[in-house]
Amino acid sequence: MLIRNAKREESKIIANYIFLAMEEIAYQFIGEKSAEKALQFLSSLTEENGNQYSYENCWVVECENEIVAAALVYNGAKLHELREPVARKIKSMFKQDFNPEDETEAGEYYIDCVGVNPNQQGKGIGSKIFQFLIDEYVLQQNETLGLLVDQENPNAKRLYLKLGFEVVGEKTLAGKKLEHLQFKKRS
Repeated sequence: MLIRNAKREESKIIANYIFLAMEEIAYQFIGEKSAEKALQFLSSLTEENGNQYSYENCWVVECENEIVAAALVYNGAKLHELREPVARKIKSMFKQDFNPEDETEAGEYYIDCVGVNPNQQGKGIGSKIFQFLIDEYVLQQNETLGLLVDQENPNAKRLYLKLGFEVVGEKTLAGKKLEHLQFKKRS
């Protein structure tokens, strides 16, 4: 298994994994429950530079020359800058306004979403991605990692706590209350 930076030409597969991780939120963003349109929207953003869903902010997991997972991570201080192109695209494609709550903040690198191919789930790939991100951002770069977890997803929360994340508060995204967890370098 290899975890590496994504490439622009991998945008369509990355968009599929992003969609797996954020399906309901994607529908809220575009204002309709159309998987086809949501995937088209995410794919167009993934292949562009300078937005929160860009391949530039993405790590992929490759097994036997196949991408089986993707993780989006970016500097929380750049949220508004990275969101602006997303808002413009939603306005032009779907005639919707895009003003969600801030899901991250300055002082953390935010794990926006992690998606694993359904036929590869249960093999520890998700845990390996998170361990890689902890090594990369916290241990090597001395940054804080942050993420949000749905209170209705106790299995994910259990995994994050087991890995060393700690609950630091609550946030609301797309009208849903979520727990905010962080992983900081131990002194």
